[in-house]
Amino acid sequence: MKKILVATEKPFSKAAVENIKDVVEQAGFSFLLLEKYTEKADLLNAVKNADALIVRSDIVDKEVFNAANNLKIVVRAGAGYDNIDLKEATAHKVIAMNTPGQNSNAVAELAVGMMIYLNRNGFNGTTGTELRGKTVGIHAYGYVGRIVASITKGFGMKVHAYDPFIDQVIMEHDGITVEKSAEDLYSKCKFISLHIPLSENTRESVNYDLLKLMPAGATLVNTARKEVIHEPSLLKMFEERPDFRYISDIIPDCKEQISSKYEGRYFFTPKKAGAQTSEANNNAGIAAAKQIIAYFKNNDTTFQVNK
Repeated sequence: MKKILVATEKPFSKAAVENIKDVVEQAGFSFLLLEKYTEKADLLNAVKNADALIVRSDIVDKEVFNAANNLKIVVRAGAGYDNIDLKEATAHKVIAMNTPGQNSNAVAELAVGMMIYLNRNGFNGTTGTELRGKTVGIHAYGYVGRIVASITKGFGMKVHAYDPFIDQVIMEHDGITVEKSAEDLYSKCKFISLHIPLSENTRESVNYDLLKLMPAGATLVNTARKEVIHEPSLLKMFEERPDFRYISDIIPDCKEQISSKYEGRYFFTPKKAGAQTSEANNNAGIAAAKQIIAYFKNNDTTFQVNK
């Protein structure tokens, strides 16, 4: 019997775990669970006899692959998969997958919620500002970006987007103003919502040259990855532009420098919170389990991210 291990330092919701277990066992597989582990040795021990592995933000590196003698597939329950060493997965003949789209609504709602929170001064009783009539730029119009666009349109915001990998017709059909470059997007939008994946091309790509183009009252919203931001540029914007604000569900490495000088101009969730809803937990976890089952039963590699 194939053994499917769910290993999460930051656990799924209890209901999601039960639903994943039901899907796995109804398909005739064995369900294993490791939650809230504090030592990597716990993960290395748990994965020894697993045929498949489901993780969230847990690091799956060479050491994990070396310990997993029977591992055939690992699935990241979520869209981003930079926590999985794809080269090592391929070297160990392990299929790596993600579950694109399953967390999208949760992340999109958080992005807009943080915009509201900061615009209303953290609900501290002082006079804030509204989103209606403001211009928002969606940097990458994938699953999350498209939902952010839909929500912000509902708020009466003017929505622009830039994504060279999405057909312009799709964005125009959604009623979005399409920009031809990141520079055009940043120069026209008071709010920029980041949804670019982390890659060698996007690492630290959001830099001073882009940020300085933003108009007065600029707010950068990051629910992507902290590594896409060039943090020295972020600090330079805070110093040079008293109107600049930054909100994110990823705490930057330069948090202490920001928090000590720029009160009221930033907000960071205590830990990455984009996918922290019961619905997103359930959707991503079940999708991961079903993809593993489809792989073992039908050799389905639809969502494979390594080669």
